[in-house]
Amino acid sequence: MAHIAGIELPKNKRVVIGLTYIFGIGNTTATKILTEAGIDENIRVKDLTMDQEKILRDIIQTKYRVEGELRTKVALDIKRLMEIGCYRGLRHKRGLPVRGQRTHTNARTRKGPRAGAIKKKK
Repeated sequence: MAHIAGIELPKNKRVVIGLTYIFGIGNTTATKILTEAGIDENIRVKDLTMDQEKILRDIIQTKYRVEGELRTKVALDIKRLMEIGCYRGLRHKRGLPVRGQRTHTNARTRKGPRAGAIKKKK
């Protein structure tokens, strides 16, 4: 069982895919990590030796910001934008799309479900 950055990697997946289960590591970063460690991308997580796991763990801990540390950094960055009152910060505050998407239609993920029509009293 590979346990890296507080995450249990799925046993039956390839290592390059298993590493993407860690928050902050995508496909490209996983490939870079594996080439740096000298590990083949196609081997399964269950076939990793203890030494290979240790090498992966060391590389990820020293060179990359992942999981809790990354989540706090992202949250603090958003909080900073909101405090300084810039456009992106205001969009975050109001729960609207931040990156220029249209809001006349769509944007339901950010805005939430549609407000129902106001019912009249009889």
